[in-house]
Amino acid sequence: MTGQSLGEQPLADSQAGRPLAESQAGQSPGKRSPGGGERSVGEGGAEGRRRPGRRPGSADTRGEILSAARETFAEKGFDKATVRGIARRAGVDPALVHHYFASKEGMFVAAMELPINPENVIPTLLAGPREEVGERLTRFVLTMTSEASARQPVLALVRTAMTNERMVVTIREFMTHALLDRVAGALGIPTIRMELAFAQLFGTVLVRYVLQLEPLASVGIEELVELLAPVIQRHIDGPS
Repeated sequence: MTGQSLGEQPLADSQAGRPLAESQAGQSPGKRSPGGGERSVGEGGAEGRRRPGRRPGSADTRGEILSAARETFAEKGFDKATVRGIARRAGVDPALVHHYFASKEGMFVAAMELPINPENVIPTLLAGPREEVGERLTRFVLTMTSEASARQPVLALVRTAMTNERMVVTIREFMTHALLDRVAGALGIPTIRMELAFAQLFGTVLVRYVLQLEPLASVGIEELVELLAPVIQRHIDGPS
């Protein structure tokens, strides 16, 4: 759950560097064939031939990988989907997938167009005093969801999950294993406490922006943080 405001980790940009498959060292320039076409020449002057197998990167490789990822996540869920399986479906080498996306979590975030990346959000939320985790988490979620561009993909995913059991499983696996379990483990608390904190925050977002109950829908973020953060912190700390 991040917005650009607090810790969205940019995924590997396809324009930042050439895919691995496109930058093979030691290749000689092509030579003209008698018919005027260009043929590649390998070491020692031997004419190069394209070996059968997975195709190299292209201008739309990233988009094709994301399309394959969406289909794979929808069919198998987050846990059972693999980078190799997604690469196979996209017709590319697994190394090319890793070129564009640092992790399966990052690929899921991009494929589902989520505004957050756990790889960057978790360290941000955990940085600082433990007794202020509830405040940081509350402010982060409320600030991020105040932006329609960050909020809408999340709500769209929830609407899809309401009528698609496979998507429910996929989202649950991602939220549990990529986010909640990891935060709970870092804090040394039972996962149930993080689930309660998440449920309270997510419920607040739904009431604020979907049901639009007043005055909750109109109250300022800082006032809401002041009211909600102590409750979230209590979930994290447990019974006193």
